[in-house]
Amino acid sequence: MKSIYCILFFISFICNAQQQLVTLEYFLPQNSTYNEKIPTPKSIFNFELGEMHTDHNQVVHFMNAIAEASDRVQIETTGYTYENRPLQLLTISSPENLAKIDEIHKRHLALTDSNASVQDVSDLPIVVYLGYSIHGNESSGTGAAIALAYYLAASESPELEKILDNTVILLDPSLNPDGLHRFSTWVNSHKSKNLVTDPNDREFNEAWPGGRFNHYWFDMNRDWLPVQLPESQARIRTYRKWMPNVLCDFHEMGTNSTYFFQPGVQSRTNPLTPELNQKLTAKIAGYHAKALDKIGSFYFVEDGFDDFYYGKGSTYPDINGGIGILFEQASSRGHAQQSVNGVITFPFTIRNQFTTSLSTLQATYEMRKELLKYQHEFFANSSIESKNNKIKGYVFGDEKDATKVKELTKILSQHKIEMLQLKEDITINKKKFSKDLSVIIPMEQKNSKLIHAIFDRQTKFKDSLFYDISA
Repeated sequence: MKSIYCILFFISFICNAQQQLVTLEYFLPQNSTYNEKIPTPKSIFNFELGEMHTDHNQVVHFMNAIAEASDRVQIETTGYTYENRPLQLLTISSPENLAKIDEIHKRHLALTDSNASVQDVSDLPIVVYLGYSIHGNESSGTGAAIALAYYLAASESPELEKILDNTVILLDPSLNPDGLHRFSTWVNSHKSKNLVTDPNDREFNEAWPGGRFNHYWFDMNRDWLPVQLPESQARIRTYRKWMPNVLCDFHEMGTNSTYFFQPGVQSRTNPLTPELNQKLTAKIAGYHAKALDKIGSFYFVEDGFDDFYYGKGSTYPDINGGIGILFEQASSRGHAQQSVNGVITFPFTIRNQFTTSLSTLQATYEMRKELLKYQHEFFANSSIESKNNKIKGYVFGDEKDATKVKELTKILSQHKIEMLQLKEDITINKKKFSKDLSVIIPMEQKNSKLIHAIFDRQTKFKDSLFYDISA
């Protein structure tokens, strides 16, 4: 009997080891040929994707190489981290769309203007923002971004060409470069030649503060509303510039979980979020389910995670006319780790994130007109509601702290919220507001929904439980 156990253990070990020896084909759809002029991850990193964890310098080098080789990709630096690492943004579409990207941008923004006459959108591309690994030690997201950038640039699939003809993809491969770099250094430094999958191994137990946070140990996933950090400020500039129809936020969770995508717990949805938003999210979820079924991955929805606090990447779009979607992959937290579901490998986690990235693009391509219409109607309805609302504006000021007023004004301006100076001193509820140290926010403006979300106090909920304290 003991010898049988030894044989089974040996077979299990061999199988687990073989799982690490994957090539690029493991991630990519098999129904496509690929442009040989586009550099592969291995040609840049000198190792297969998922074999090691890429540091941020390698990510930057790869994305620059992809942009240089492909006429489907434009690249820009939107800002820098505290450690002076560049924040990259890839704009990916068909060459024809990229040639007229300014015109597409102008027409797209018109959808958010309730006063603008919206023309036929039958030929207007949809805008999708894909953001990866805002928690630096949740690196399967950035791994998926690498695979996706290659696929979008190199695939010669006719189906992909149709998607690119009708989509502008904003790909942010690393929302937290400093954290990603810290994490990759840790796991690569403690990786064994023969992978150790014991969760107690040093590889899976980072020293504080780990790679989750940025340089100053902030959890940037809560910073979409406060916008205090340079990384947050860069991505909010991108968001407000484009006002994407769909934003995807790729994360990881506990190793013993499976895979989650929204919609979340319905009783914990912010009451300011339109009901149609959740219906569209659920419709998109059907594409993720089908794609994960095809590769045999487990998943769950409407459990565990909520959709309430608008200061997260997956919820900020919901109050801005878009659809925000959270993805949570069970984490290997290294290269391969034992879980209740067996050994979970880094390449496996990348493949799941890559798969749902593609299913997002398929969904938004097929739902393009529906999502464009939703965005326009969101702002049209917001305009009507703001005109009928009893609240006509908000006033804030502090005669004893001009800096406080200045800083709040700075936050609101990053969200493109219009503000006016008072023409004269006023008193409201026995509080005096000086015209020189106070600001008024009129409700009749494009971002009235967001203003409600920031200034209104919510007291009635269907559920008394929330995902975390930030709710």
